[in-house]
Amino acid sequence: MLHNNGSPGDISERLLRYIDVMAISIHTIVSEPFAENSYIVWREGSREAIVVDPGFEPEPILDFLSREELACAAIVNTHGHVDHMAGNAAMKRAFPESPLIIGARDATMLTDAVVNMSALYGVPVVSPPADRFVKEGDRLILAGIDLEVFDIPGHSPGHVVYLIRESPITVLAGDVLFRGSIGRTDFPGGSFEALKSGIERVLWPLPPDTVVYPGHGPVTTIGHEKQTNPYVGEGR
Repeated sequence: MLHNNGSPGDISERLLRYIDVMAISIHTIVSEPFAENSYIVWREGSREAIVVDPGFEPEPILDFLSREELACAAIVNTHGHVDHMAGNAAMKRAFPESPLIIGARDATMLTDAVVNMSALYGVPVVSPPADRFVKEGDRLILAGIDLEVFDIPGHSPGHVVYLIRESPITVLAGDVLFRGSIGRTDFPGGSFEALKSGIERVLWPLPPDTVVYPGHGPVTTIGHEKQTNPYVGEGR
């Protein structure tokens, strides 16, 4: 027998609080040939996950989801360059109801092999069109995880980062900020000034222990990069 010691509203609030304290897990899959980091993000105890930037090798992502008995709640792109969206089509085939989400100003990259730069490598790749476009100020609640959207152009015109404000804060940063480096700004639509300004405006005010999950290379922290990054760090 279930003993109800409160109203339905009280029970719902307690349940939400319980869900909120469950830890966030992030699994990295490195996708060749560009050593691109694809991320699977889920809350412990949940059966749903967010897939971030599926690259040229979506099979390990699908294998991991199957092995962990996780369904893909959404496919989230930080930007539209081919190495970060080449796996979108495979993910949509496996999870056709999962929304595909990208920054509004990068949306055309998904369906244009010239703009997403895959045609330049002789292997034209396109993605299904986005189901939702996001911009700074938007908030996404996916798989029980709250993501805040911020615009940081410069590597691409519509690059966005996703912030998870838990302890510690997590940034899904795409090709904005790397350990000891930043995203290239010599691509079409790139701008070092815009990228530097966005990093200083959005990322540097975050706590030093904020964890940055970049699009390439190892995880880093805001504190480390703010002090030591040779391109945008305050100590350079």
